[in-house]
Amino acid sequence: MQKENNITKFDYSFPRQVVIVFVVGAALAAYPLFAHGSADVIRAVAAGALLSLVNVLAGYAAIEYSFDKSYTTFLKAVLGGMGVRLLLMLGCFVVMIEVLQVRVVPLVASLFGFYLIYLILEVMFIQKKMNKRVESSQSYKG
Repeated sequence: MQKENNITKFDYSFPRQVVIVFVVGAALAAYPLFAHGSADVIRAVAAGALLSLVNVLAGYAAIEYSFDKSYTTFLKAVLGGMGVRLLLMLGCFVVMIEVLQVRVVPLVASLFGFYLIYLILEVMFIQKKMNKRVESSQSYKG
């Protein structure tokens, strides 16, 4: 989140990357799923992908909210938020399996696959924001 003239400006590059990964992943999985997968497998894969998508967007919100705040606030929001997000995902996961009877293997495969890709993007996003912060603080000194 950047501030220009006291107006908060969000960095939309990360959500754009997430949407691109989601669309590309869906496109790559579409043919094999629809050609060879049953309806319950397709639902499980979609549920895992959507759960992972919601998780990463919540992480983005935590990063944007806390980035310009103190280091302690940032760690609480991002790392503490990660713990809360994982617990919520676990709760959703259990409900999907036990209550909704979603197929486990396709659910875990899509959730884990998207989660790993999104985690890499999230770390790269934080690193990019940190680099910009360091560059801007150095330009003010020089």
